[in-house]
Amino acid sequence: MRALTWQGKRDVRVETVPDPRIEKPDDIIVKVTSSGICGSDLHLYELFGPYLDPGDILGHEPMGVVEEVGPDVQAVTTGDRVVIPFNISCRDCFMCDQGLHSQCETTQVRERHSGAALFGYTKLYGQVPGGQAELLRVPFGNKLPIKVPAGPPDDRYVYLSDVLPTAWQAVEYADIPEAGTVTVLGLGPIGDMAARIARHRGARLVVGVDLVTERLSRASARGVTCFDARRHGKDLPEAVRDLTDGRGTDAVIDAVGMEAHGAPFAKAAQWVTGLLPDVVAQPLMEHAGVDRLGALHTGIDLVRRGGTLSVSGVYGGAASPMPLLTMFDKQIQVRMGQANVWRWVEDILPLLTDDDPLGVDTFKTHAMPLEDAPKAYAMFQAKEDGMVKTLLKP
Repeated sequence: MRALTWQGKRDVRVETVPDPRIEKPDDIIVKVTSSGICGSDLHLYELFGPYLDPGDILGHEPMGVVEEVGPDVQAVTTGDRVVIPFNISCRDCFMCDQGLHSQCETTQVRERHSGAALFGYTKLYGQVPGGQAELLRVPFGNKLPIKVPAGPPDDRYVYLSDVLPTAWQAVEYADIPEAGTVTVLGLGPIGDMAARIARHRGARLVVGVDLVTERLSRASARGVTCFDARRHGKDLPEAVRDLTDGRGTDAVIDAVGMEAHGAPFAKAAQWVTGLLPDVVAQPLMEHAGVDRLGALHTGIDLVRRGGTLSVSGVYGGAASPMPLLTMFDKQIQVRMGQANVWRWVEDILPLLTDDDPLGVDTFKTHAMPLEDAPKAYAMFQAKEDGMVKTLLKP
């Protein structure tokens, strides 16, 4: 089959690799029909090379059609249409029973002290072959796949793999009061969708912040009050407080993470670490890594006293300094973590209708053949051509 493979920093290639096969009685093989490129895929493209091997298959946002099932699989059959969550969970263990599928005790990567295994995402999370490929082996075939109806295009359902549950959890964790206010930092795929969900769930004011003109325009068209981070700079917190009686918004969602702009020392440290041999870089990242925390610090400033900071952007540093004095003084609540996909499926599925309240049918900005994946990664990294969400078509 053809699959997108990691070969080195900013070097991904579509290659012919062996087809996956049934390995356990409850495995299934899925013929992938759409697979999204995620912002966290760029972390592999740029930063996390020490945890990858040349030839690793990328991608964790796939959907498709069941092509083969193991002998113990009864929940789906050949020809069924399914979306595959990005975190691999058994849905039967203690953590899964708590709705914490990203902490599944059956697939936790204990040798790395990590949570549940992920498709297409480094040795830290199991080094499981990903879904930017023609075929994908999926474990827990009776529990993990999300079965969806035939008929509507993939665009309606593919975001159940990551974007929708991650954005839904970001809003849930933000704990926005009824008719409350929220600032969303970063209007990439997760931030854009989180802003839509917050409005759908009744937020009175949704503020969006980004520095890409096309992203600001896209969110503004859906009723988000947008600020260009380049123009407002250090005046941003005051601009938001002016909209909220001088307090700041009830909640802030950080949908940026470690790739925040600014912080030249942290940026340089990330760049240098990516050039080191794996045997040196891995312990450095795990014990001394420093993130670019501009977005997180801005969120702490923007949120009102007693408010909530919800972090969905990915951070990787182990020694990143946090302004604990300010956080304590403002009585800020902080919630974060990988999305627990299956925890939110029943809330989201009823919204994936012809009425399309969240605009999923038109959410993508680009659709490209799998063979063009290297070009798509480069465009997404450079934020070219208004790219927010790309679906690859094997």
